[in-house]
Amino acid sequence: MAYDQEELTQDLVFDILSSPRRRYVLYYLRTVGEPVALNDLAEQVAAWENETEVDELSDQERKRVYVSLYQTHIPKLDSVGIVEYDQQSGMVELTDRVHRIDDYLTETSEPIPWQGFYMGLAAVSGVLLLLVWLGVGPFGQVPALVVGVIITAGLAISASAHYLYWRSQRKQVPQELSDRGG
Repeated sequence: MAYDQEELTQDLVFDILSSPRRRYVLYYLRTVGEPVALNDLAEQVAAWENETEVDELSDQERKRVYVSLYQTHIPKLDSVGIVEYDQQSGMVELTDRVHRIDDYLTETSEPIPWQGFYMGLAAVSGVLLLLVWLGVGPFGQVPALVVGVIITAGLAISASAHYLYWRSQRKQVPQELSDRGG
């Protein structure tokens, strides 16, 4: 696709992002992180639009979104170099140029700083182990096995919470991507 690297103006970006369907497309492609079949993309967009699961969509709901993506939205995103669409394989993927619109997409909430949480858990675990090993105060009376079980349980609970949070975020469409949110 031949396009001028400077043609992605603010007006064009606003035009691209004005359609909830195109925002859904960009969001899904970012979430998956690899080329996606247009059929699969259309199904997921239709599911979000109809607030249902992919396997509960009617044929009409799938077809309506597929035709719209195929005829209008994917060609527009492809023409400005934000996605690349291979008509022969039916695959759609983001290009590096998508990063030029990042400033126009906002996060509605701060993500949980999981790395800081895990670092804190590791620090507390290390201090606890050190206190038990040195036999400081009441910590000298606690068996190492009990401390190991406490640390393992803390890590397992934290990892489970992190996974459940991550999973819930994957299923939700950010508010700014929906037509009800922006």
